[in-house]
Amino acid sequence: MILTEDLRLSILQAAVQGKLTEQSAKDTPVETTLDRLQDIKNNLANNKKIKKAASKTEDSIPFNIPDNWTWVKLCDIGELARGKSKHRPRNDESLYIDGTIPMIQTGDVAAANKYITQFNTCYNEKGLAQSRLWKKGTLCITIAANIGDVAILTFDACFPDSVLGFLPFSEQVSKEYVYYMLLAYKHRMNAKASKMAQSNLSLDKINSMLFPFPPIEEQLRIVDCLDMLFCKVDEYEKIEQQLSTLKEEFFSNMCNAILQSAMQGKLTLQLETDSSVDNMLQLIIEDKKSYIGKKTTKADSRMFLELDENEEFPFDIPDNWKWCKLGYILRKLTDGTHKTPNYTSSGIRFVSVKDISSGFINFSNTKFISQEEHSLLYQRCNPECGDMLLSKVGTTGVPAYVDTTEEFSLFVSVALLKFNHQYILPRFLYYLIYSPLVQKQALEQTKGVGNQNWVLDKIANTLVVLPPIEEQQRIVERLDVLLPLCSNLAD
Repeated sequence: MILTEDLRLSILQAAVQGKLTEQSAKDTPVETTLDRLQDIKNNLANNKKIKKAASKTEDSIPFNIPDNWTWVKLCDIGELARGKSKHRPRNDESLYIDGTIPMIQTGDVAAANKYITQFNTCYNEKGLAQSRLWKKGTLCITIAANIGDVAILTFDACFPDSVLGFLPFSEQVSKEYVYYMLLAYKHRMNAKASKMAQSNLSLDKINSMLFPFPPIEEQLRIVDCLDMLFCKVDEYEKIEQQLSTLKEEFFSNMCNAILQSAMQGKLTLQLETDSSVDNMLQLIIEDKKSYIGKKTTKADSRMFLELDENEEFPFDIPDNWKWCKLGYILRKLTDGTHKTPNYTSSGIRFVSVKDISSGFINFSNTKFISQEEHSLLYQRCNPECGDMLLSKVGTTGVPAYVDTTEEFSLFVSVALLKFNHQYILPRFLYYLIYSPLVQKQALEQTKGVGNQNWVLDKIANTLVVLPPIEEQQRIVERLDVLLPLCSNLAD
């Protein structure tokens, strides 16, 4: 699928090369137009209404143009100058109090769709005295931050020195044509910008650039053609966005439907030869008590939560499955340290929610803590290979399997889930947490202002299903095949 932005650039490039419209012998000779513009320019300069632009021209032309076109610099066909104000909004409150004069910022230009119709800042008369009021119809060109954004003023306004103003000398220059021409040149303007901490395009550099200039009649034909084509491209972009949204929704909805079916026992066959879940639950409790007896895990009421007598279940499950609380089937449930540690340049990795937000542990941007501090934290929260991590602050409900033997510590934003693999398969627990059954509860139980939190008590109280271990294996094998197929269909 062709990206609409690439399509727009291709159309613009064809337009400024004279390939979109037919040239006519009846058009006003471009030399005649340039002579008139030169007279206007000289008159304005002699009356000191504009400054003379002393700049060198590029040595070579960038591409071929029709014979009845010519190459010009912007200062040949209109006034080109920087905005005068160096003040940024709120640096001097006295410039803005009771202001009514539009003060255009680079963001207003970037947000505009050809024409600037909205603004967020206003100068008062004091601010205007330190700036310049540009006329309606001026083209605004950003030369700092996002270089090359361009839009046309629909009202008189001021703007800072991070914006250039271009005002055609006469109606022989179509401001709409110049707008499209500058859009086509955006990549060239970016290439000429200084490569500093913040890129900047100087007035001298843009004044040295050559631009294709057709007769005024041709300019107007190009504008009409581009207006029509871009309208079609906008329609295409909406369709493209809708298709992209549908694909994303399809992938999400299909995956959720498959996971939901899996957790209802509808993807696989139940076999009489499967283990008894009642026996599994009893063994899980015995295993947990054994760990507590060895002081491997502290006694925690969250780990022995029974179903409420009046518990309502969201759907039916096979007779040989059981409903239970998540904490009930875990050996240990805890979270990382609640205190920000002392970070070091190297040492033991310190994992937070950002490091597992993709659904797996990503060590590429982890912070580090000392071995001494890690040893203290590891006594309470000790992630080991085979455990499951779970995001509990910010973006909640994301599981990540611990598939490394490297020791690391956890922050409070991540919960640690330990469980007996003999009765609960890691891959099944991963899919169970990602299923709508658990995700819906995570969404409902995540509370707080700012950094939202899915607290341990709520995690432990999460309602889950437990199939026989053999059935878990069949579910995992089925999901490992079906979910990648959904991803392929969405691509």
